[in-house]
Amino acid sequence: MKHEYKKVVFDIGNVLIRWDPENLYRKLIPDDTQRDWFLSTVCPMEWNLEQDRGRKWDEALKERIALYPEHEPLIRAYSDRWEEMLGGAIDETVELLQELRDKGIEVYAITNFSREKFDLALSIFPFLRESFLDTVVSADEKLLKPEAGIYERLLERNKLSPQELIFIDDSAANVEGARSVGMGALQFKSAAQVRKDLQSLGFPV
Repeated sequence: MKHEYKKVVFDIGNVLIRWDPENLYRKLIPDDTQRDWFLSTVCPMEWNLEQDRGRKWDEALKERIALYPEHEPLIRAYSDRWEEMLGGAIDETVELLQELRDKGIEVYAITNFSREKFDLALSIFPFLRESFLDTVVSADEKLLKPEAGIYERLLERNKLSPQELIFIDDSAANVEGARSVGMGALQFKSAAQVRKDLQSLGFPV
């Protein structure tokens, strides 16, 4: 399969904007051992991913509170204080994104995100609304990266060929998911590294 990369697909979390529950819970649970237990047992990443798959936050909170009623305030904070998990835009990657757009390169996004929190992110980071020709949001599709279907949704919706796309994600599993449907893919370590990789593929950045 011959690739002729012409278009770029971005992940959002920890590629364009920083997100880490630790940013909030370091304030709420100062003890490292207790915080690690809470984020691995009470509100683990697997639980959060179900919101990314489309489960509503109200339902998710009720489920956890029923299991751990003594931790209700901390559980509710996961949703109520979600903004405090953000660490700002990754400016160097945002600049790279804008350079690609300015050079006439088509850019898209595929993100694992709950619809409720994605709408909030759009209000905080307007460039997420303005930059992409299309954004595939996992909660809307009831699909998660690295499932093949979420990448195929972008291809079908925009009549794209996978051979012309290069996908950028911080997760190795998500990178492999993109490759499984025929896209090229880069694992994000830093904006400088991605810039260099894109240059090596012929992109004018």
